[in-house]
Amino acid sequence: MAPNLSDFVKAYDVRGLVGSQLTPEVMEAIGAAAVAVTGERTWAVGHDMRDSGPGFAEAFARGASRAGADVIEAGLCSTDMLYFIAGQRNVAGAMCTASHNPAEYNGLKLCLPAARPIGLDTGLADIRDKAQAILDGEPAPEADEPGTVTREDFLAAYASYMRELVDLSNIRPLKIVVDAGNGMGGHTVPAVLGDQLLAGLPLEIDPMYFELDGSFPNHEANPLEPANIVDLQARVKEVGADLGLAFDGDADRCFVVDADGEPITPSAITALIATRELAKHPGAAICHNLITSKAVPEIVAEHGGRPLRTRVGHSYIKADMAEEEAVFGGEHSAHYYFKDFWFADTGMLAAMHVLAAVGEGDRSAKELSAEFVRYVPSGEINSKVADPHAKIEEVAAQYSAREGVSTDRLDGLTVSLEDGSWANLRPSNTEPLLRLNAEGPDQASMERLRDDILRTVRN
Repeated sequence: MAPNLSDFVKAYDVRGLVGSQLTPEVMEAIGAAAVAVTGERTWAVGHDMRDSGPGFAEAFARGASRAGADVIEAGLCSTDMLYFIAGQRNVAGAMCTASHNPAEYNGLKLCLPAARPIGLDTGLADIRDKAQAILDGEPAPEADEPGTVTREDFLAAYASYMRELVDLSNIRPLKIVVDAGNGMGGHTVPAVLGDQLLAGLPLEIDPMYFELDGSFPNHEANPLEPANIVDLQARVKEVGADLGLAFDGDADRCFVVDADGEPITPSAITALIATRELAKHPGAAICHNLITSKAVPEIVAEHGGRPLRTRVGHSYIKADMAEEEAVFGGEHSAHYYFKDFWFADTGMLAAMHVLAAVGEGDRSAKELSAEFVRYVPSGEINSKVADPHAKIEEVAAQYSAREGVSTDRLDGLTVSLEDGSWANLRPSNTEPLLRLNAEGPDQASMERLRDDILRTVRN
């Protein structure tokens, strides 16, 4: 019996258990369905370091080529390298990855030419339904003449493009620790940053867990979880590095710690990069999702930019960026998007901006980032509830009659108080969870609002 694709085709991508949900047959059906639904006749296909990746990429390519598409097999890729290929070649893309998910998972991220995202509301639902029909017995699309399958290595071209976007040749010498988490950063960092030392560029890299290993023997490749950056924090202090970088499994996200091993929030990184982009593009739009710090839109406006608040999720921020011609966008989850990178997210380019910002002056990463931190965040707090939407309405009713309170429904419910505190409560796309993010001008203000909402949610 064929697996039910609706169980693991998510809002923006595919994430499933290898063997019981994701199989070569499923990948081949999705490959054929992707061609049939989108009409795209050239696809670049890459995979990360998971053991199932090469076989899954080959299966997707087989289904796509039988449906009449020409396939470029790119081999080992970070997700942002796949976006680079889709942008530079103007072709559709399929990346076999489960990002930071545990070893027993794999998945797919799909995009149209120019790295335009494919989510449930932009074609993924139709691809899912077509693939399900194929798995349930409908004949797969088969062209009279199958497409070609060719192999090409894009690592050098990707590295060269990144170096063109951010020039690190004239920064002061920096020592950085990079934790690749046994993920694709171990493949891309040496190409983009590592051999710059040979060219006389002033970066000394101390590598951690660069060995590609989809079983993640050292820690999960999810740097937003504090437990997964403990090794990086200790190493930065041990070797006296200027800062540390941690990439997730498919290296499309990057997390930063300062010389003391203290995390620099993604909101501060968003504000920092925004000021650099606005220096090059005065008056431009900058996108930020609604749970980044309130400091982000304030700083963007102070630097002459136009802040644009978006829903959480890469398909929303990419769409808003393209519509508004925004030069940069940032999310609380350490996804960073660049107009120069086809509005796609890239952890590598964000890391290079941070290195440039620190290396172009004489301030430490800690001193530099401090100017972008103005408020106290709660971090994301998840609560399991039977009916997330009913709980949101209960919280909305709780605040609707209060003086000096404003609310909006851009994404879930956002409550803003007169003292500058705010909180957002939104349902998970995939689980019966409510996600709460709160922020205040000080710890006490944040905690009051946080705890007040949690009492209602968890009652």
